[in-house]
Amino acid sequence: MLNEIYSECEDKMQKSIAHMQRDFKTLRTGKVTTSVLDNVKIDYYGTPTPLDQVGSVIATDATTIVVNPWEKNLLADIESAIMKANIGTTPNNDGDQIKLFFPAMTVEQRKESVKQMKGMGENAKVSLRNDRKHANDQIKKLEKEKEITVDESKAAQDVIQKTTDKYSASIEQILKDKEVEILKV
Repeated sequence: MLNEIYSECEDKMQKSIAHMQRDFKTLRTGKVTTSVLDNVKIDYYGTPTPLDQVGSVIATDATTIVVNPWEKNLLADIESAIMKANIGTTPNNDGDQIKLFFPAMTVEQRKESVKQMKGMGENAKVSLRNDRKHANDQIKKLEKEKEITVDESKAAQDVIQKTTDKYSASIEQILKDKEVEILKV
């Protein structure tokens, strides 16, 4: 029973870190990537649809992304969705495709990206603490129902705390590495 709680807790913590790293893809670093458009959705016949499912999204160089819709009537919708997403540039619609020209990042923009990244890291830590609390609550419930002893409960909570510490340290290391990457000119 305790092993199930351990593995469920560890699985949830791994997913928290994976979620944080997916969020990092929306951050702008020195080289522009198409992932800055991952959260942009357009209204495609009444359904919010990711941009890469209505056209091709290509980074042509370090500062330019080209969005080429498969249906030309979607150009205006794509343009307005990108404007609403506030990704740091204005879309240029030439009637066939939309080009996004990203200027080189300033030191202030890099610091702002680091600030956003740290917020994402803090959200991941909150998620870890929630996972720890959930696991500890399950352990205490087992103790209350006399399925495990008080000593087993304390030992199990120590295991959960060690797991939390391990993943928290992992988040800290990921944040340090990402900060270096973002601030590197």
